[in-house]
Amino acid sequence: MPRRERVMRMSVELPLWRALAGYRVLTMLYAVGLFATAYDRFPRPWVAVAYYCVLCVWTLATLPRVANAAGCTKRFLAVDLALAVTGILLTPLADTQARIADDGPTLPSIWTAGSVLAFALKGGWRWAALASTPVAVANLIERGSPARDTVHNVILVWVASIAIGYVVEVARASERTLARALEIEAATRERERLARDIHDGVLQVLAMVQRRGAVIGGEAAALGRLAGEQEVALRTLVSGGLVPLSRVSQDAADGAVVRIVDDEEHDRIGPVDLRSLLARWAGSRVSLAEPGAPVLLPPAVARELAAAVGAALDNVRRHAGEDARAWILVEDEPECVLVTVRDDGPGIPEGRLAQAEGEGRLGVAQSIKGRLRDIGGTAELVSVPGQGTEVELKVPRNPKKTRAESR
Repeated sequence: MPRRERVMRMSVELPLWRALAGYRVLTMLYAVGLFATAYDRFPRPWVAVAYYCVLCVWTLATLPRVANAAGCTKRFLAVDLALAVTGILLTPLADTQARIADDGPTLPSIWTAGSVLAFALKGGWRWAALASTPVAVANLIERGSPARDTVHNVILVWVASIAIGYVVEVARASERTLARALEIEAATRERERLARDIHDGVLQVLAMVQRRGAVIGGEAAALGRLAGEQEVALRTLVSGGLVPLSRVSQDAADGAVVRIVDDEEHDRIGPVDLRSLLARWAGSRVSLAEPGAPVLLPPAVARELAAAVGAALDNVRRHAGEDARAWILVEDEPECVLVTVRDDGPGIPEGRLAQAEGEGRLGVAQSIKGRLRDIGGTAELVSVPGQGTEVELKVPRNPKKTRAESR
């Protein structure tokens, strides 16, 4: 079956970078607006006009730079911070000392905070503290004295930027943890799928060789013992396979990376009639009762459901004998598809399923219940000693909705 790797990127930072880009544009317009409303009060307005021309061109030209962490390099951050500090230090040249002493705004005004926040998003709280320091010094030099309002604003920017930088670091760690958990889940599901395929093929052949070899005797018995040893080894390998390490992007701007294997067939063809997949199981010892209309399901769902039915019938042949009879009943209901497999065998002794699962025998645990769990369905097994076994397989029409409701 052709399979492809689907890559999902998760990044909690991208919305923050977009917000920063918007903040820089809005605060640029705000700073220019403040200057325009007080233009006649500036003794040297040409200094402010020249600075605002540079500020506007820089802000608009560097919008792609602040779209993500990759474009926001150290050199860019240094130039951006230098532009903010220069604007603060140019304020006494453009404005009057009286307005400055009266807590008038600096030329870049609150645009400066955007430069500091870029440091916080890029490098965390340490970079934020580093960028806040020259801004604080420039504000104190511009004011001429450590006035209470100036100190208050400096501390506010410092604390806010450090807090945001710390939150970004925590978000990155959480993102990596989530990516690791998702990839472990995907790897576990893939391992279970492989275990089911191996159980349905290789393990059953090895078990059959072991049984027939013991009956025939001689060299066949030795071959059967070897097959039994390999069966045990393979069951151990399947039951305790390794989970690969998660792969996280080298660039924090791309976010954490999770790779999941999907079936290409699911995207390539339409619904499949379940009846056509179950027809091959019908025979002299297996009766199939199905609706007159097609029972349409997604390809992957129909395939796994049919394989679960096959696994149930294999258990009937192995544990109830070749002469046991089985009945398959397919019910197409509005909310779900229900398939029941019943036999007239001796039934399953109490506690036998738990013992088999502990021994690594995956017939019911993986080939039946595992398959139904992966497609959003359920499998229930009812067995009374001496009265046969009944397996009920239920698949909802909308597995995603059912999972969401169960949460």
